[in-house]
Amino acid sequence: MSTITDLIEKLPPDLQKEVKDFAEFLVAKRTRKQGHKLRQDWAGALKEFRGKYDSLELQEKSMDWRGQ
Repeated sequence: MSTITDLIEKLPPDLQKEVKDFAEFLVAKRTRKQGHKLRQDWAGALKEFRGKYDSLELQEKSMDWRGQ
């Protein structure tokens, strides 16, 4: 079984650069994901509307409020 290095060495230089660029992109993408945690400070922010709207209506209304 070939290693990734063996496979890359079989490519022409322009495609080797493309593989390198893609690998750098993947590393950067992973670094960004690890640096951000999911915020949940919004949880419960719409509870005053719980009895007034069902979940779909509340979703649509919140999108209206946000201007989307």
